[in-house]
Formats: sequence, C-alpha cells, structure tokens
Amino acid sequence: MPGYRKLGRPTAHRKAMLRNLVTDLLREGRISTTEHRAKETKRAAEKMITLGKRGDLHARRQALAYIYDESVVTKLFESIAPKYAERSGGYTRILKLGPRQGDSAETVFIELV
Repeated sequence: MPGYRKLGRPTAHRKAMLRNLVTDLLREGRISTTEHRAKETKRAAEKMITLGKRGDLHARRQALAYIYDESVVTKLFESIAPKYAERSGGYTRILKLGPRQGDSAETVFIELV
C-alpha cells in the first residue's frame, strides 16, 4: 500500500482538492467532509502547521507554495502556529457525523484542536 489514498481521483485533481481542503480548514477552523478525505487532509494540514511553527522565511515560502490564499498563510504564521508552540503534534481532530444520505459515505468534521 502506498503512503497515501488515491481517493478515486487523477493525481492533479487529488492534489488540488487536498490543497483546497487544507486552505479551507486553516481559514475556517472546521470543515465537513468524508472520512478518507479528512484523513488525508489531516496529514497535509499538520505539515503546514509545523511549517508555521518554524516561522522562518523558507517555511513561509513552502507554505505559500501549497496554500492557495496568502491571507491564510499570514493567519497560519501569526495566529494559528503560535497556539501550538508547546505541542509536538496532533493539531487536528476528526469527529464522526454518520453516513451521508445520498451515498452512505461516512462524513466527519475535521477541526483544529
């Protein structure tokens, strides 16, 4: 098994979808999605928060290369990352909501702790 889920999407679509989910999670603090998408989003979001904790110019440029919105990167480095300065991981939480009515996909909330 590879180190990631393919999520039934071509590579470019999957990467763009995950970038959008991470951007929305960092902007809103909490989003609703399917369980498998949330698990992949969690991996990428925790990497971005770790970059924010580093706080140097290179980390900011790496975050800008992944996150679409520049204001979200500013928020990440100025308000989100300092909250987790003493924490060594586990910045997000997944809360199960139950199956979606249309296709019974397991839906969850993913939120910042």
